[in-house]
Amino acid sequence: MSSLLKKIKKLPDTPGVYFFLGPRKKILYIGKAGSLRDRVRSYFSKDIALSRSPAIQKMVQDARDISFQKTDSVLEAVILEADLIKKFKPKYNTQEKDDKSFNHVVITKEDFPRILLVRGKELFKNKTINLKSEILNLKSVFGPFPQGGVLKEALKIIRKIFPFRDSCIPPHKQHPNKLENVGMLFEKNGFGRPCFNRQIGLCPGVCTGEISKEEYAKTIRNIRLFFSGKKKDLIRKLQKEMKAAAKERNFEKAAQLRNTIFSLKHIHDVSLVKSENLLRFSASSLRNSATRLRVEAYDVAHLGGESMVGVMTVVEDGEMNKSEYRKFKIRDIKKANDTAALKQILERRLEHYEWPLPKIIVVDGGKAQVNVVKKLFEDVGVKIPVVGVVKDERHRPKNILGDRVIRQKHESAILLANAEAHRFAIGFHKKLLRKRT
Repeated sequence: MSSLLKKIKKLPDTPGVYFFLGPRKKILYIGKAGSLRDRVRSYFSKDIALSRSPAIQKMVQDARDISFQKTDSVLEAVILEADLIKKFKPKYNTQEKDDKSFNHVVITKEDFPRILLVRGKELFKNKTINLKSEILNLKSVFGPFPQGGVLKEALKIIRKIFPFRDSCIPPHKQHPNKLENVGMLFEKNGFGRPCFNRQIGLCPGVCTGEISKEEYAKTIRNIRLFFSGKKKDLIRKLQKEMKAAAKERNFEKAAQLRNTIFSLKHIHDVSLVKSENLLRFSASSLRNSATRLRVEAYDVAHLGGESMVGVMTVVEDGEMNKSEYRKFKIRDIKKANDTAALKQILERRLEHYEWPLPKIIVVDGGKAQVNVVKKLFEDVGVKIPVVGVVKDERHRPKNILGDRVIRQKHESAILLANAEAHRFAIGFHKKLLRKRT
């Protein structure tokens, strides 16, 4: 166990897939993570009996080693995890959940294929879609994906990059004599009005005849490459197409391909981590948050944007709980931007379902800081009051923003947590500067 804990400290703070290995390097369990280090560390928390199933507790006991594979984004980790589970069928992945209840991504065999989510038990019985057995051998089915909510979020991200058809009807299948079909109104020429997804840019215009069968087939091939874990091959293919379009002076198409390539290289997928973990906050988290007044405070420290860091401090029932303090190195923010850094810290905090939920969140700053945290919580469905501590020119508290009752009732705990956050952030920042110089 001690050797595993030492190894965890060396894991990268990046997205990827992790492997718990048993005797003779046999794969016991495969999982994905937004932060490999934080996720694997969560398996060794004190309340594992409350936060994990008996099967996973046994898996941790049986583990002899830990391995990992980094990815560029959480979205790619989701796809890689599904591919590896399908390939290796680890013992404890199948014990956690019957794989027939896992979700799959299916590309249908049509002139304008649809992208569907299908549960394994429905897929195996061919109840949901009309698939011939040979289609399954043509790599038109991807999965299994253990978390349905995460897969839905993943498809939302992919669909923004590669708009596809799900339920709208192609023009050649629309009946011109009928005024209504699957909720769509038809014009005199037999073509339908744009479906809702077309109007918001998630369908390429299959229902209105705006995209040819050949062009749509290219989109499907791109999606297939992405779900096969071949993002690098996909980017090279798109770059080649972009250069060809530019050579032919088709600059509009070249610009569209450039934007697609950029989107693939800069996938923003924090929602994937949040959608999974918000469903998995442990029973101990809910129990502790219900019985103790836990106040979490956050602050950011940097020197003109250099060596930017953030921290979380915790006050429980009016007393500092230093064992719960946490440090965050800010990623990919080069200039001084406290609100963006604060948002990143809270996004990463939400990855930790094993941490108890607080009753109050305290941020150092004014309306901008409070609003960015409130918006983040609204987006993910978390209801926790947020207050902001406004400082004077000497960095002394002069006002507290937020709910009046909470401010008055818990003022001392709020100010204590905020003061600790400022002290802890400055100390962490100075330590990082000393290391770099």
